Amino acid sequence: MRRADRLFQIIQILRRSGRPVTAAAIAEELETSKRSVYRDIAALIGQRLPIRGEAGIGYVLEGGFDLPPLMLTSDEIEAAVLGAQWVAGHGDVALARAARDLIAKIAVAIPENLRPLILDATARTPPGWRIPPDAIDVAQARAWVKAGRKIALVYRDNQDRETERVIWPTVIAYFDASRLLVGWCELRQEFRSFRMDRIRRADFLDERYPVRPAVLRAKWFANWSGKEGASEQWQRFSE
Repeated sequence: MRRADRLFQIIQILRRSGRPVTAAAIAEELETSKRSVYRDIAALIGQRLPIRGEAGIGYVLEGGFDLPPLMLTSDEIEAAVLGAQWVAGHGDVALARAARDLIAKIAVAIPENLRPLILDATARTPPGWRIPPDAIDVAQARAWVKAGRKIALVYRDNQDRETERVIWPTVIAYFDASRLLVGWCELRQEFRSFRMDRIRRADFLDERYPVRPAVLRAKWFANWSGKEGASEQWQRFSE
């Protein structure tokens, strides 16, 4: 790795970490020696980058410094485009359009010599499955998730049973063949996930639920990830 690339990567490592990073950890990720890391850190500090710390304790990048937003590596460009391609093929109408716009903006903003990474990328997503049409305005559902407002649903489950319930919308999950609206269900008194193509009616209420949306999401994530077979929770809690 060229030294210039290594300096750039050290900045990236410090920028993405919320705590001090030791020279040993940086050296391991960059496959170099701690001595080289010490020299590189000294060089960056000499260029007036706000790096604080010392050998043996760790280093942090203080606030007030950032790189140009589209100063991306080739791998970062492919990762961004790969993710946007998936959303374009599997997201709802509004997100799919935003994903295509994002790819176009990246193509315009990056240097010309990097544009083949978008036009002829080595990493691609397969075409999306034919997802059943949503019976709910997904864009509005996302807005209600962010606003912390309740949604009243008429829902038909996989056994064709119809129920009415009020949920605190928490997360919208996108899968290859379906989309789920996850929320705290007042009827069941636990988190439940609802396939959007099975929602018969959705009334977007003005009433806010009594928890901050970020707190509710944290509670859902702890509930989902803290159990064995967490990857199966979606199906087990799906109505």
